[in-house]
Amino acid sequence: MMYQVPEQYYFRIHHVRPRFKGDIENVLIYMATEVSKISEQPDKDFANQFNDAIRKYPGNAIRKLKTINNWRTEISSLFGFYIVDNGYTRPGQRALDLAEKEDLVEAFKTFLYTFQYPGAHIKPHEVLKQIEFGIHFKPVQYILKVFAEAEKESGHRIGLSKEEVCHCIFNDLRCTSGIETPLDTWHRIKHNRDINVSYDATGDVVRYAGDIIDYMEIANLVVSHDSKVYYQNTLENEAILKFVNSSEWFSEYDTMIKRKSGSLKAIKACITGWYKYANRDMSDTDFATDILAFIASDTQEYEQLQRSRDETYSQLLDSEDIKTKDIGDIGESLVHSHECQRVKIGGRSDLIHLIKRIPTQFAVGYDIQSVELDERKRYIEVKTTISSKPLHFNKIHMTPNEWNTAGSMKDRYFVYRLMISKSEKKLFIIQNPVGLYKNDIISMIPKDGAEITFETDTAGVFEELLTWVS
Repeated sequence: MMYQVPEQYYFRIHHVRPRFKGDIENVLIYMATEVSKISEQPDKDFANQFNDAIRKYPGNAIRKLKTINNWRTEISSLFGFYIVDNGYTRPGQRALDLAEKEDLVEAFKTFLYTFQYPGAHIKPHEVLKQIEFGIHFKPVQYILKVFAEAEKESGHRIGLSKEEVCHCIFNDLRCTSGIETPLDTWHRIKHNRDINVSYDATGDVVRYAGDIIDYMEIANLVVSHDSKVYYQNTLENEAILKFVNSSEWFSEYDTMIKRKSGSLKAIKACITGWYKYANRDMSDTDFATDILAFIASDTQEYEQLQRSRDETYSQLLDSEDIKTKDIGDIGESLVHSHECQRVKIGGRSDLIHLIKRIPTQFAVGYDIQSVELDERKRYIEVKTTISSKPLHFNKIHMTPNEWNTAGSMKDRYFVYRLMISKSEKKLFIIQNPVGLYKNDIISMIPKDGAEITFETDTAGVFEELLTWVS
């Protein structure tokens, strides 16, 4: 028997579906980096500059202008990477944050924390339809509440399929307009399982619910062992609780939702407010990635990694006068540990005390002062990217201070490009970047320092990451 949402409750919600979804992590980190370089400008000038950057993404050089424009509007509509306001456009805070931190897992958590229906990520006439049906729905919060209710009632972990999320949540007004609770929804899903109903699994039918589940997986909120059934990630309980308990909501549509009527004029007047809301200051909601929770496959492995990390910290605290909080940033922490292990394996444990993480406020142009086995200094700038899937991102930005310091230190200066994904941890080491630029081995564009593009087969070497997470 094929499940059908009762006709009186059926309403299919949707959102913009980027045509680059199959490569979304690579695209978004590139686009965030490029958007962040553009200053506030008249709308047309900003659009032209951003289009130029989109064309430079691999595979886009020969695309028609219409396709390039679609990429730009899709990036804006769904992810709010820029804000249009009174004839001027400026980069959004979400793009600036991603460009600075290169933490795609955090970026997707932040995006999903804000994402709701209705929202200006769809066209005004589609927003109007949702308003007329009284839709008031934060999909990720609702899905996580269904998980919580199901597991509380059953006493064990419960998985959901994309088909169940699509037909029993996304396309059902009992969920999207708040008629029934997440527990009611779980009872409906369980009943359907008990009587062995099937669901229409056609790609076009489940695509919107499927997108949100995929984004939740990138954000590390859910995990799947077979890409069919998804479970909430128990290692992300802190983040999940923030979603479940959140009362944040973009409220400019609320009066219209309450009376189930509105006008296109009133809806269009909310657009700028929506993008400002999506790009609001969220510093109080910290979604920075817990690297151990990200790479661990279960609670047992997470606890093992914590013990190994604590042992490493204990050794470091015995060997030098630093505090655990001073080894806090993900990339710098991993590289600091890597350097300690490197000299230890090289038979020079006596040098570990010389490896120091330099506080940002000292502004010396590098993150870690390390040492060679022959006791010469090594100065390391760490550039870290965190993503769900391995990236092919080969650009880094160096500040004026970092670039000038690299020029002064010459072959004593290293850039450690650390790329962390679910499946691998890759460390690419570039030595003497200024020298490589002068010898035409890497490309550099001066822009608030140096925008560097490199090829991994000529610009440096890959090394095994030697840390408590290897």
